[in-house]
Amino acid sequence: MYTVAQLIGGVWGAGGAGGELVVHDPADGRPVSTVPVATADEVGKAVEAARGVAPGWAATDPAQRAAALHRAADAVQGAAQELAAAVTAEMGKPLADARGGVEAGVGTLRQYAELAPVRGGRTLLGGVGSIDFMTPQPRGVVAAITPWNDPVAVSCGLLGAALVTGNAVLYKPSERAPATGWLLARALDEVLPPGVLSLLTGGGEVGAALAGGDVDVVAHVGSTATGRAIAAAAARTGAKVLLENGGSDPLVVDAGVDPVWAAEQAALGAFANAGQICVAVERIYVHRDVAEDFVDALVRRAEALRVGPGREPGTELGPLVDRRHRDHVHGQVTAAVAGGARLRAGGVLPDGPGAFYPATVVVDCRHEMTLVREETFGPVAPVVVVDSFSEALRCAADSPYGLAATVLTGSMSHAQRAWRELPVGTVKVNAVFGGAPGGAAQPRRGSGQGFGYGPELLDEFTATKAVHIEAPGGGHW
Repeated sequence: MYTVAQLIGGVWGAGGAGGELVVHDPADGRPVSTVPVATADEVGKAVEAARGVAPGWAATDPAQRAAALHRAADAVQGAAQELAAAVTAEMGKPLADARGGVEAGVGTLRQYAELAPVRGGRTLLGGVGSIDFMTPQPRGVVAAITPWNDPVAVSCGLLGAALVTGNAVLYKPSERAPATGWLLARALDEVLPPGVLSLLTGGGEVGAALAGGDVDVVAHVGSTATGRAIAAAAARTGAKVLLENGGSDPLVVDAGVDPVWAAEQAALGAFANAGQICVAVERIYVHRDVAEDFVDALVRRAEALRVGPGREPGTELGPLVDRRHRDHVHGQVTAAVAGGARLRAGGVLPDGPGAFYPATVVVDCRHEMTLVREETFGPVAPVVVVDSFSEALRCAADSPYGLAATVLTGSMSHAQRAWRELPVGTVKVNAVFGGAPGGAAQPRRGSGQGFGYGPELLDEFTATKAVHIEAPGGGHW
């Protein structure tokens, strides 16, 4: 059982007058975390404390801030086992995957520690007697509101980039993974100056208080609805908003590809982390020429997955984060079946405790179905059969979201068309996951705005100032 404490202005155990919430293990329903709920007054005090320390941290040499982030990476690495166990206990991710998320977070902290000191502005060509240059400066106070589905990796990205660029940070982890956020904040606080990082816990009301508070940046990874509410609140205060929100990422399976290989890719994209990944495969457009063999192979893979609690070795498919979310997933599946789709695998609520949901393959889907159009965020693979690559691209592009897309094809011309025409932040060809380190993309439409990760994320947490200097009296220096 984790007993979470808040960190406000360098003081652990502060606040929590808003009551307490309890997080339950999605595998068996047992309570795993008790969490204080911050009040709006406590949020205000945390913002005020961050304002007080922000100028000193901003004035710290970039190399010193980078050294602190390197120490933070060491501290997170030292707490890796405890962090991974908390992730699994709170949201059900298989333990091996949870460890991978922690390792990714450590790598991100180290990346930003290396990149930040070598950043700079640029000089400008002005008058011969003047000096002109552009320089980045910290924005001030950042509110970082993070999700539950990959809590360590995502948090390390936002916190690392914001801290190393000289901002004070107010960190609000998801109410579904608060102990993970608490453990991460403890590790970081050990090596950072007091007050530079604060931890506030609770539900949506705490995030709303932060978004509407006196902060300079609100960085949010989570649902589209919450992102829009944050953007509306920040519009009233003038804070910059950085959002990575929902998605309904398409997978296009072209004619001529190996259908068994394509099914393996589809299964990985749709079922990893029980489909609870921002860039999970949410809808599949498969060419009619390979559709039958593709679906057969996908069904075999879905039925072969090892299901169990995330803490059990060898688990491939753990539970969903909670039963409320399972109801959402199952509701979309049952609505699709009622609308004429057919179940080829899964789609039935299992007996027993927890929030388990089987790997599900739904065929005879139509592009306009809610299961295809909206984000499901579960282990569900809806399949739409198309007659041409052009039809697949049209359907893939027709979405209220614009996070990512994957195309499986042996045609270079089709690959070129895909990355040029699909209105999304990331296009992957012949692999649902992967990519070079440091990749950064800007989501579109309902999926958010601003760069996520990569060197460009450092730019999101700074403001560029142009400076013009002339010699007194218009002479020369």
